Amino acid sequence: MKAPRIFMIHATPLAIEPITAAFARHWPQARIINLLEDSLPQDRVEEGELTTSMKARFLTLSHYAVQSAADAILFTCSAFGDAIDLVKPEVAIPVLKPNEAMIDQALSQASRIAVLATFEPTITSMMPEFKQAVERSGRAVEVVPYFVPGALQALKDGNPQAHDAAIVEMAAQVKDCDLICFAQFSMTSAAEQAQARSGLPVLTTPDSAVLALRKLL
Repeated sequence: MKAPRIFMIHATPLAIEPITAAFARHWPQARIINLLEDSLPQDRVEEGELTTSMKARFLTLSHYAVQSAADAILFTCSAFGDAIDLVKPEVAIPVLKPNEAMIDQALSQASRIAVLATFEPTITSMMPEFKQAVERSGRAVEVVPYFVPGALQALKDGNPQAHDAAIVEMAAQVKDCDLICFAQFSMTSAAEQAQARSGLPVLTTPDSAVLALRKLL
């Protein structure tokens, strides 16, 4: 049987290693192809919103993946949910947002969920995704966002220990929640420590996404 071709579209190189490791754990037979467009996060910060022009770039990237015989597309940057929603009806293959599999998993397990993010625009993008999923589920669920300042910059500066430590410290401050969701692929390295420190289950986007894609295909 031919190995499925999964195109992963990244807005930061920091997402590549975590998702590659997740495929190795859960679906090593899949063939993964990486597309990186790392001007997107800075443009998103400078514009202050997800512009029409930026949304069009997501369509361009997706059409390229389809033309390259992709069997599915996985986006790995969580700050661009609205742009990815526009892509879904425009291509004839499965398209997965970074967080949707993890959100579904979280809603099946908890009624009060903490969401940790190291890139602040991710919270702006992700909270409506949670709200829509909660409404679809018909359950009473509360989602509490936590921003982890300085962590992402530490990772960019080549200091993963400081990155993980900041996330773990924030996880320890989570109160009255049933579980913790990590909003970004790049945060996965801190999951085990955060779970131990907080005493709460921690869900990560890469593992949930790979398992969902494997089931889908």
